[in-house]
Amino acid sequence: MNTYTIADIESRLVPSERMPVLFVGHGTPMHAISDNDITRTWVREGERLPRAQAIVVVSAHWQTPGSTRITDAPRNRVIHDFWGFPDELFAVDYPTEGDPRVARILGRALAAYEAALDDQWGLDHGTWSVLRFLDPAPTVPVLQVSLDLSMPLPAQYEMFTRLRSLRRRGVLFIGSGNIVHALGRVRWEGGAPWDWAEQFDADTADALRERRVDALVDPFGTWAEARIAVPTDDHYRPMLASLALLEPTEDVRFFNETIDLGAIGMRSFVSA
Repeated sequence: MNTYTIADIESRLVPSERMPVLFVGHGTPMHAISDNDITRTWVREGERLPRAQAIVVVSAHWQTPGSTRITDAPRNRVIHDFWGFPDELFAVDYPTEGDPRVARILGRALAAYEAALDDQWGLDHGTWSVLRFLDPAPTVPVLQVSLDLSMPLPAQYEMFTRLRSLRRRGVLFIGSGNIVHALGRVRWEGGAPWDWAEQFDADTADALRERRVDALVDPFGTWAEARIAVPTDDHYRPMLASLALLEPTEDVRFFNETIDLGAIGMRSFVSA
């Protein structure tokens, strides 16, 4: 196990211009091996991004009820956390380094929440499926922060505000999930979006533009469509993490404003 002094840890990230924060609707894993409007947009958005000192992703697919965890392995393993898809998808690799010192900086920022370091996880498909387009030739370390599904949404929002200052120390944050994520209502053969999916997507987009945090951290008490559009909140939570990382005066710019397969919202945003 590596031993670091506080000075070693704190010197790892140096002051920088404020880095962007993104929320990316990742959708089906098949996008990872597709050339379509969604993935081409990811490529264009990646080309706009400044060089980071580290990338930190909050993925819907790392769920740790009862705790918050941070990856700290020196090198990340690629996790193919799905089944029933083509062999080509299981063959995808996205080799990246981790960074134990950055993990400890994140851990110190979340010390009040008793965040724990984890060297076993790696990168799940919520992370690598979008990063291979946003950053196809990674040269900086990539880390993940997990989702504690037992934490109330307002508390989770508050927790991620503790990481805002790291955007001015070269850290690019990305939330990866889907605001509308109703797998039980998916139209696998294609077709128009459900009315409730379009309505919930539009309502949450308005709330994001207006920074109505009170509504967004209480979707089920705010919008009738939420119970259908968000049957479980694991894919919704990364959006709240990205929202929490925005400064109060920042706007958002949307991209991929579509609903895939009738019931998976691909709406994404970047700080502007």
